[in-house]
Amino acid sequence: MKKALSILLIFVAFLIIYFLQVNFFTWFNIAGVMPNLFVVLILVVGLFAGKYVGISAGVIAGLFLDIFISKKIGVTAITLGIVGFIGALLDKNFSKDSRITLILMVTILTVLFEILNYAINAIIFSYSLELVGFFIKLAIETVFNILITIILYPLIQKCGYTLEENFKETKILTRYF
Repeated sequence: MKKALSILLIFVAFLIIYFLQVNFFTWFNIAGVMPNLFVVLILVVGLFAGKYVGISAGVIAGLFLDIFISKKIGVTAITLGIVGFIGALLDKNFSKDSRITLILMVTILTVLFEILNYAINAIIFSYSLELVGFFIKLAIETVFNILITIILYPLIQKCGYTLEENFKETKILTRYF
């Protein structure tokens, strides 16, 4: 029951972020660049809920985004799945309690997501490479994601630990039952 509620929480967060991306941030952008909150969401899911939930949430969210927004199906699903997987790997090596660590994770994964997305689209769909414009967009989007992570840090921590409690079982063996 708790896992179903947590999945519902992830879905509601996806809908809220989708609404913000499509409606709110189209008005509040810098040079036409909006934050990519889906990277933050999938990172948090992978970081707190585990590898399989992170990958699944990334692929499903990416497919929805590809169907609703993009004309190319599969590219965002692959890259968000990778973000979910890396988020789960970062859980084992870094502390989730530090705000600085979470900001560094968001920064690295935003850069990785955008580079992978750009590279896959350039290879598959034969885009011309415009690296200066891409790096300007990447810098603005990364700063946006960092600012939103700083603002929403208490909410991210609370929701994250709820996910961790529901998806990761503690395997503590006691000597005496």
